[in-house]
Amino acid sequence: MKITAQDEYGLRILVRIAKCKVQTGLSIPQLSEMEGLSRPNVSKLTRILRVEGLINSTKGHVGGYVLARPAADITINDALKALGGRLFDEDFCANHVGVLKLCTNSIDCSIRSLWSMVQSSIDTLLDKVTLADLSNSEKEAKFTFQGFLEENAN
Repeated sequence: MKITAQDEYGLRILVRIAKCKVQTGLSIPQLSEMEGLSRPNVSKLTRILRVEGLINSTKGHVGGYVLARPAADITINDALKALGGRLFDEDFCANHVGVLKLCTNSIDCSIRSLWSMVQSSIDTLLDKVTLADLSNSEKEAKFTFQGFLEENAN
């Protein structure tokens, strides 16, 4: 399991936009400079985030990108699904059947059970973490996330 560059950079852009206090938002050149990313990469990521309904663009020479809804209403799960998709989905097995075109374990698969459980655990946690949580300081975020873990342990 790996977090891709697209996942990381897309989240960084979302957090940067969430922290922005200017009503017109942040432009691609501003986001590029602030995050140390190329303009084409920022343009690609903002397009994905806009198409997926997480950000809106404001028009004009002073326009930029703003969140489509409040930061507290955008979960990290929403963002990661938009940027790269789920770690495991039900189509995974059908897409990775091997040369026989039929998975030899399709009826009784303990591996599928493992991936389903891992995905469920990830979803449970990432559905609780919002952009507002990530917009806090690292110390505050760590405290919040620790609370989520303790809550799930009980």
